[in-house]
Amino acid sequence: MIGCRRSPCQVLRVIAAFVCLTATVVAKVPNPNYADALTKSILFFEGQRSGKLPPNQRATWRKDSALHDGADKGVDLVGGYYDAGDNIKFHFPMAFTTTMLAWSVEQFKNTMGSDLQHAMEAIRWSTDYFLKATNIPNVVFAQVGNAEADHNCWERPEDMDTPRTTFAVTAQAPGSEVSAEIAAALAAASVVFKPSDPAYSKLLVNRAIQVFEFADKYRGSYNDSIGPWVCPFYCNYNGYNDELLWAAAWLLKATRKPIYWNYVKQNIINFKSDIESGVSEFGWDAKHAGINVLISKFVLDNPSNANPFLPYADTFVCSVLPESPINTVRYTPGGLMYKAGICNMQNPTALSFLLLTYARYMKSRVIRCGNIDVTQKMLIRFARSQVNYILGRNPMNMSYMVGFGSKFPQRIHHRGASLPSIDQYPQKIGCKEGTPYFLSESPNPNLHIGAVVGGPDIKDYFSDSRLSSAQSEPATYVNAPLVGLLAYFKAHP
Repeated sequence: MIGCRRSPCQVLRVIAAFVCLTATVVAKVPNPNYADALTKSILFFEGQRSGKLPPNQRATWRKDSALHDGADKGVDLVGGYYDAGDNIKFHFPMAFTTTMLAWSVEQFKNTMGSDLQHAMEAIRWSTDYFLKATNIPNVVFAQVGNAEADHNCWERPEDMDTPRTTFAVTAQAPGSEVSAEIAAALAAASVVFKPSDPAYSKLLVNRAIQVFEFADKYRGSYNDSIGPWVCPFYCNYNGYNDELLWAAAWLLKATRKPIYWNYVKQNIINFKSDIESGVSEFGWDAKHAGINVLISKFVLDNPSNANPFLPYADTFVCSVLPESPINTVRYTPGGLMYKAGICNMQNPTALSFLLLTYARYMKSRVIRCGNIDVTQKMLIRFARSQVNYILGRNPMNMSYMVGFGSKFPQRIHHRGASLPSIDQYPQKIGCKEGTPYFLSESPNPNLHIGAVVGGPDIKDYFSDSRLSSAQSEPATYVNAPLVGLLAYFKAHP
């Protein structure tokens, strides 16, 4: 994480400012309606669907799109999700989104109520697609669509006329990170579906095993195989060792087979320098912190297996919490976790999910961060502060979830939402014909309910403009961990 070490005095000043601001905001704003936010955070995924939409589609401004994906390679790749505000299917972040949706359900399904069925449908929309993308042995389809051409247009997914080129990784041109992340997604989803659909769960886990074996046997980065088409959008910057461990950890959870425990134990040592360099990282590109939190569930009751997983997980906690004297994360004056780059909101949602999950695993255990003892309650309180910021407890006094609260982003950087739906404008809108809509200062004609945007800058300022994609573009991997957080706080308001 980007940041700098602080002296104890600086830490105290940061904490005092954070507490003071939080107290001020709390006095003005009532508790967010977590249940409403949960419903909307799941609905968002329906607006991101690609392919033939189902009869129960609730985001009705969206219509069928990309119905011939995969045809250039003679395969069926219809379905899946568009990752953000464009019309490309990037499988690496899509797979991470799926893994996190599944982990959210696995952890918090008992508090989801009527939203559970929609969450399961959101996962299955993706896993059905990944079963197609991994149906040929030693071939994993990794992307559909020419990103450069797509980003040169502003058109509805229903009108796409840019090349829908299909890109794959193979034994000769490997892509261990994307393949292993898909294996993790399939394994995580198999855990979720096991009670209700054991046959489908078995199909998922068996495919996960095959894809993981492919990823591990034919090691290499998809940067080297299909880099010109995935970069600079979703290059892999952290190597693929973390994805291999991540997939093995999920296969361990799904199968309980010793082979995966042995793989994780051995390779956490083999990949030591790689893991230690990113012990505080977690997102679509880096799974380091997630590996240790996930494995901590297995080792907390067995001290002989605690090293190095618990020390790594504890280091992650100490590097994130603002009151920790060794934290390495920056915060806005309003208290939002901040990491420079595109779509910052992925950091507070993903890292807060890990902290909440680890808190539930650790129970009464205390973590020592320098001279501070960190308890379960502190981790939960911090995760809530990040969720509350997103939902409106912030200096802008606005929700960063579209459709939630009385003030939220109106001009999100999203092609489908910013262009009139086919219901309102049946004629085709060509590649450059959508540009005036992109440049317009008018609110989007379609409300993409549940979309969480990239968020404010380091000074808590948000520019509600389509032109500021870093701030105004939503992404599936922002919402996926937020689903779990909201489900927990719905039951613990």
